[in-house]
Amino acid sequence: MMRARHFVSIRDLSAADVEELFRLAAEMKRAPESYQDALRGKTLGMVFESPSTRTRVSFEVGIYQLGGLGLYLSGSDLQIGVGETVSDTARVLSRYVDAIVARVRSHSDVADMARNATVPVINGLSDLLHPCQALADYFTLGERKGDLKGRKVAYVGDGNHVCHSLLYGANKVGVDIVVASPKGHEPKNIIVKSAQREAKQSGTQIALVRDPSIAVADADAVYTNRWTPIGLEAESEKRKSTFQSYQVDIDLMSRAKPDAVFMHCMPAKREEEVTSEVLDGPQSVALDQVENRLHLQKAILYRLMKG
Repeated sequence: MMRARHFVSIRDLSAADVEELFRLAAEMKRAPESYQDALRGKTLGMVFESPSTRTRVSFEVGIYQLGGLGLYLSGSDLQIGVGETVSDTARVLSRYVDAIVARVRSHSDVADMARNATVPVINGLSDLLHPCQALADYFTLGERKGDLKGRKVAYVGDGNHVCHSLLYGANKVGVDIVVASPKGHEPKNIIVKSAQREAKQSGTQIALVRDPSIAVADADAVYTNRWTPIGLEAESEKRKSTFQSYQVDIDLMSRAKPDAVFMHCMPAKREEEVTSEVLDGPQSVALDQVENRLHLQKAILYRLMKG
């Protein structure tokens, strides 16, 4: 049974917690009808400061499939933008709903919400971390590769929130991870250092390199993400120039293991960070990652809301 009250970061969970979530997600995927009334009468407040496809749909469908109700709350539906504090919003919502999923711009907001809410808070995405995505990614990799211990993931591109959560998650599942990013776009040093400290205890390897070819050598999975995050569209042309040698194409994939999978959290900018040939090719598990967000998040909702 998970001891964590909230899910703000993968660091909130033990390796045993992650293993249990994976087992439960697999069971829910295999036999969803067995859990169709598991959260009957429960309500999930869905606080979204920015638009979303995968996160909104997977959580809203997930709570529905468990017998509960998802209440979507955009920025215009809340009073945060007109002066109410995040902490007050958390306290108010706690009087109405049984759990809160928050997709926010600033990580401090979801952390503040967790400190003040009296119901479980789930990080649906922040500028620092995307824990639900990373857990679904490792679950997907496990479906394809079986035991994850000793597997190698090569992350190529911007060291962003997804990258940060993959680094934290690697220590929970026993995966080695190598990140290749251009200068100035590496994952945050504080994240890398804390993940490397935990890696010493878990026996995993975490490394940063500059050359994508070095990163993908002998990799079981090659992972990339958008070069330009949402909200930074003004930097798009500059980033194209900076990241042009970090595109995942057939040539780069060929430098990984022959049976390596390609991973992307979507949405993808085709012909930028990845070619359509790779994204639509036989090695791609991007759509499996999309689907598994649903199953993994249902497992999280069940564990946090069942009580």
